[in-house]
Amino acid sequence: MRKNLHPEYRPVVFRDPSADYAFLTRSTLTSDKTVVWTDGRTYPVVDVDVSSASHPFYTGRGRVLDTAGRVERFKRRYGG
Repeated sequence: MRKNLHPEYRPVVFRDPSADYAFLTRSTLTSDKTVVWTDGRTYPVVDVDVSSASHPFYTGRGRVLDTAGRVERFKRRYGG
C-alpha cells in the first residue's frame, strides 16, 4: 500500500446553524474553522445547510401534495 495517498481521516464537527444542531463524527473533510466540543478538545467544524434536525422529511414539516387531485385531473385529461 502506498503511503501519503489517502487524506487524513479524523474527528470533525458538522454543524447546522439554522437548527442550532451539531454532531461529532469522523471525516476526511478539512476546514479552517474550529470549535471547542463538549469534551474540551478543539475540532475542525464544517457548516452544513441541511441536517436531520432541519430537513422537512425528518422534522415532519413537509408539505402534503394533493395526489388525489392530480389523479382526477389525469383521468379527465386522458379518459382513464
